[in-house]
Amino acid sequence: MNSTVSEIGLIGLAVMGQNLALNIADHGFGISVFNRTYSKTLGFLEENEETKNLAGFEKIDEFVNSLERPRKIVIMVQAGKATDAVIETLLPLLDEGDIVIDGGNAKWTDTIDREQRLRDKNLHFVGSGVSGGEEGARFGPSLMPGCSQEAWEGIKDIWTSISAKVDPDTGKPIEGAKPGQPVSGGVSCTAYVGTDGSGHYVKMVHNGIEYGDMQMICEAFHLMSRITKLSPLVIGKIFDRWNEGELDSFLVEITGDILKQTDPRTGKPFVEIVMDAAGQKGTGKWTSVNALDMGVPAPTVAEAVFARCLSAVKDERIFASKTLSGPAFAPETEDSTEEIVDAIRDALYCSKICSYAQGFQLMREAQKEYDWKLNFGEIAQIWRGGCIIRAAFLQKITEAYHRDPELPNLLLDDYFQTSIEKYQTSWRKVISLAVTHGVPIPTFSSALAYYDGYRHEGLPQNLLQAQRDYFGAHTYERVDEPRGNHFHLDWLHPDRPESAV
Repeated sequence: MNSTVSEIGLIGLAVMGQNLALNIADHGFGISVFNRTYSKTLGFLEENEETKNLAGFEKIDEFVNSLERPRKIVIMVQAGKATDAVIETLLPLLDEGDIVIDGGNAKWTDTIDREQRLRDKNLHFVGSGVSGGEEGARFGPSLMPGCSQEAWEGIKDIWTSISAKVDPDTGKPIEGAKPGQPVSGGVSCTAYVGTDGSGHYVKMVHNGIEYGDMQMICEAFHLMSRITKLSPLVIGKIFDRWNEGELDSFLVEITGDILKQTDPRTGKPFVEIVMDAAGQKGTGKWTSVNALDMGVPAPTVAEAVFARCLSAVKDERIFASKTLSGPAFAPETEDSTEEIVDAIRDALYCSKICSYAQGFQLMREAQKEYDWKLNFGEIAQIWRGGCIIRAAFLQKITEAYHRDPELPNLLLDDYFQTSIEKYQTSWRKVISLAVTHGVPIPTFSSALAYYDGYRHEGLPQNLLQAQRDYFGAHTYERVDEPRGNHFHLDWLHPDRPESAV
């Protein structure tokens, strides 16, 4: 029996759990680990026998008793029933003031319920988003904790130490972490997000934005493949070049690497042998459904989810491709390949601005719904390193909210407004080219529709409201009356005076 007293414990030794445990140990914190299958624990300890500060346990009570008080226990198991099962196992073994931390991809409403349940037992519960995948967990993730202030103070030192670090001036990640040699200096990519489920909610929106980013990059690739007929290798080099400018990001960087990769078996471009049927784990769908529930426009994330759904019906698409026709011919363009590629870059940047504007607008409304107080500049700062959407672009969002913490929409910030004005001609040209060539670009086009809708003082929903009043007496507001006053017209006798409702 190992009697070591550790500063924190971790349950669940799948890859993410293992890497997070090693990250914690590397930063000098004693950590105890437990897995339901003890052979997994033994294998992990044997593989990392030279790692200091690491202890493993076979029995859950021994694991819990190995932790200093108040105990801090991270749960890294599958979201849902598995998480609840671990919590129920722990409850009889915990003391007042202990902290349970869920680092999985939990739904924020489940986190709200769990936090309430544990608070009633005088225990703390933290719902912490963890982004960055396996590498992030190992060398520095982006961490988004939602909890009480007291719980945050209990985990703050560890979370700040193990998170990714960025340069305070440029916002770029500080690289160079090696096992046992943690990154030092810079700004930590974690901060107190808010109460109960706010951390997991912010992580969900992060994932929704990630869906949009990935789909937009795929559309840029598709446009270059179909319209300019460039090879994956050449497009990969273009993404490399883009990564040196405003589009500098993890996803653009890895896209360049992927497109230059050849398939070891056939020698063909690797991307050409990968099946075009995408999977998903649900967080993008959660984001879209929540946006609909709250009445917040987030069409670009939704289109990214639908694009994956459409890709998944591969057999139907193969059949449809033999039956359904597209444009009879694609008109020639006077623009050179280089000009078209540059226009696609501009369209990608404009679409990205609108996608992030939608995500932050969604969080702004959620804080009203759930009585959170979110710091949007700080959230953008958390995302600058460690996570999948990490990008130089996020520094601009941080700066925007520093200029105006009450900014209602990113499109109204001077920097982003100027960027759209600078690039929108290219954006519109690219969408026109895509339509005439029959290339689907759901996120590019939905982002433009969002921008055009947001900038219009008048929209055709005046007609829609009249339709609703005609067939269902749903009432309408008048432009010459104060907002909130509703009226109904007797459509059987439209010459009669309307009635106020």
